[in-house]
Amino acid sequence: MPVLTDVAPGVSPALSLEREELFPIREVARLTGVNPVTLRAWERRYGLIVPTRTESGHRLYSMQDIERVRSILNWIERGVAVSKIGKILAKAEPLQVLAHIIPSDLVQADYAQWQQQLAAAVSAFDDIRLEQVYGQIFSSYSQPVVFQDIILPLWRQLLQRQDTFGRASEWLFLDGFLRSRVVQRLLLIRDRHPRRVIVSALAGQCRELELLIAALFLGNDQMGVRVLTTGQPFDELTLVCERIKPRALVLVSNHVPTPDLPRRLNRLAMSLDCPLLLAGDASDLAQESLAGSSIGCLGNEGTVMRQRLSQFLAGSLDT
Repeated sequence: MPVLTDVAPGVSPALSLEREELFPIREVARLTGVNPVTLRAWERRYGLIVPTRTESGHRLYSMQDIERVRSILNWIERGVAVSKIGKILAKAEPLQVLAHIIPSDLVQADYAQWQQQLAAAVSAFDDIRLEQVYGQIFSSYSQPVVFQDIILPLWRQLLQRQDTFGRASEWLFLDGFLRSRVVQRLLLIRDRHPRRVIVSALAGQCRELELLIAALFLGNDQMGVRVLTTGQPFDELTLVCERIKPRALVLVSNHVPTPDLPRRLNRLAMSLDCPLLLAGDASDLAQESLAGSSIGCLGNEGTVMRQRLSQFLAGSLDT
């Protein structure tokens, strides 16, 4: 059971609940499937989690801590060593656009409030309400914040919890809704530029929604994008680029890079008449192994991806 500490004067009940709801280690173990011994080891050895301590020394975890545990599990399942996860999570922390104006806990509470509204609409399979909340979020935040900090975390939560009855249907409902809306946004910028950047997934290494959102981040008023269907054969990318003649080819992967990935990418780059770039979580993980090659790494954060792409195409950023 969660522990609720005293409510500070002048703090709204909803915000105080979001800020003060804390869970003992046994409850975190039940919610995440990670035993207490492992949770304590992640804290002591790697500093991956920093729970609150009571006066008697008992650990208490916030919902943000619990989501961090789930992120750690996600990276372990992808094959990343625990000792390296801290560095990855530090890079992947969402940019707090308003952090210099509004305290971080208030920003996170606002994100959580929007996620609760989205989750309620998804749970009811209410597409009309989901559309309303989706539009309201966009009226409050920039596109990268909407997807990276609010929508995708909820989407991933539902994806990771499909062992619970009904969660698979809820995830499919949300996933289908989001894919259709992102495609609509991509269509708005598709025909503005005849020579576009091609965005393609490395086979089996990102889901369609992740690919579409990466393409949306890369496109803008000056840059058109064209997304290849998931399942695009790697060996036929050269043929596709010969016929489309794009300004660049961006490959998206959110998996741990395989040992032979640098070799495969370098061979592909030699066969192309345009720059080859890597985006997604894999681009941060493969950056050292690709250093000195012709392949550029765009990262996994929306604004940074777009900036780096523009810099690469302008010749002002080295690979």
